[in-house]
Amino acid sequence: MHIAIAGNIGSGKTTLTRMLAKHYGWTPRYEPVEHNAYLEDFYADMARWSFNLQVYFLNKRFKEVVEISKSNEVIIQDRTIFEDARIFATNLHDMGMMSQRDFDNYTELFDLMMSLVKLPDLMIYIRSTIPNLVAHIQKRGREFEQTMSLEYLKNLNERYEKWIETYDGQLIIVDGDTTHFESDPQAFQSVTDMIDAKLFGLFPMEP
Repeated sequence: MHIAIAGNIGSGKTTLTRMLAKHYGWTPRYEPVEHNAYLEDFYADMARWSFNLQVYFLNKRFKEVVEISKSNEVIIQDRTIFEDARIFATNLHDMGMMSQRDFDNYTELFDLMMSLVKLPDLMIYIRSTIPNLVAHIQKRGREFEQTMSLEYLKNLNERYEKWIETYDGQLIIVDGDTTHFESDPQAFQSVTDMIDAKLFGLFPMEP
């Protein structure tokens, strides 16, 4: 089974992935950030490194999807291949940070990959406002993220909302502004209750 967590930068995907993996005994797959060969260069010069970075992510994510499809374990994945193409690459192209030639090449490669994979069994989308995202980004203190503009985060958020409106797989939406799953056990249980209902048809009993 393949569970995926989607959401903007700083929405809490990695935290929720870790918590759900521990709660259910699932195997986590985390986003490759710390050892990314392009990420720091990208944040320093987006136009120069956008295509390189997006192809790097596409390669890593496609490899993960193929491995997940062959696994007998329940895998929970931090960020998906769909976000790379539908959110980040498209946003960079629209901002003028990726040329039409590079974007067409990238899109053709993505479409080929999508013909070979299926949707996750469950997608969990963490919806967050810009102030909440900024607070999380500042708290975790990754130096290369501090140069991101509010416009960049805002554009990503808008694209996430458009994408999630048309997503046609199994979907749960978590309000990242009000559901403090990391610090509030009841909030975390509200998330697991939704997951149980979607995956197992179990609904929490009324008190």
